[in-house]
Amino acid sequence: MRIATGFLIGQQQRPGVESTRRILDMSPSASDSRPDVRIQRADFGRVSVFFGEKSGKYPDGNQVLIRGSDTRAAFDTPIVSNFIGAEFDSTELVVMGHVHEDHMAGLHRIPSASVYVHDADLQAARSWSGMLSAFGMADKERAAEMLDKLQREFFYAPRPDAQGYQDGMSWDLGRSKIRAFHMPGHTAGHSVLLVEPEGLLFIGDIDLTSFGPYYGDACSSLQDFRQSLRRLPDIPAKVWVTSHHRGIYTDRERFLTDLAAFTAKIDDRERRLLALLRESPKTLEQLVEQRLLYPQGVAGPWVDDAEARTILQHLAELLADGRVRMDEDGVYRPL
Repeated sequence: MRIATGFLIGQQQRPGVESTRRILDMSPSASDSRPDVRIQRADFGRVSVFFGEKSGKYPDGNQVLIRGSDTRAAFDTPIVSNFIGAEFDSTELVVMGHVHEDHMAGLHRIPSASVYVHDADLQAARSWSGMLSAFGMADKERAAEMLDKLQREFFYAPRPDAQGYQDGMSWDLGRSKIRAFHMPGHTAGHSVLLVEPEGLLFIGDIDLTSFGPYYGDACSSLQDFRQSLRRLPDIPAKVWVTSHHRGIYTDRERFLTDLAAFTAKIDDRERRLLALLRESPKTLEQLVEQRLLYPQGVAGPWVDDAEARTILQHLAELLADGRVRMDEDGVYRPL
């Protein structure tokens, strides 16, 4: 496991992290599938971060809880939320950074909590048909396979009671305040959430992982993601929390370095795509077979569609820049 000054991953506390850390021995209820759960947490004033398995690596995530003097709030609800216990189950308000299955895995535990979702992701939270539309999955057989997977592995249940919010909306929790900043690209409604006065920014699936940005859903946008990545450093924060894998950053320079590496994955994909076309002209179907987003051998009901949408967005940029052309047979060639 890497050691790097100023941020925290998994089981180790890094120098310079001004927080307290505890390991919790949890006793999951009979409905929970993990017989023995040890959850690491980091506390920043009224804010606590509970680390999912492998620092929240997908399919898990990292859970942020805020103890306002009037209201107890949560950002998203990853799988780990099912094993925290009363501290999560007493949540009264959930502000979703965006809607995907891995961020809804604990909503079934808190049916009375108010749930807020950015307007652009709202229908995805409210119904399965809305989620399918956001995914861009039209094939009924694959949709049924996907629903079964989400129900088994993510405790998936839609929230028809979810309410919408817009860029700049705030929630006063009593001695703590949340502000939402719309940062689309990953999904149309993806937002980052700032807790004040702690200055903790939950950056969600701008997760700074080596996988890079994901923009493979029907509601995703490569162009929007580029703009969001440029804007993110302008938000005044002292602590940055990712949904997945990286965990907590308290050193701005380390955060900016990893943000730059994450952003660079977009241009890496473009270069790989051009290299594939220089080897030989190809159709979209042939490019999907070669894989741009996922490694060879990765399978799932969403993978081919996500690959196609990712590749098409890069091709659209290359066509607009005059670096690629498409002939009448749908074959792409570099120029």
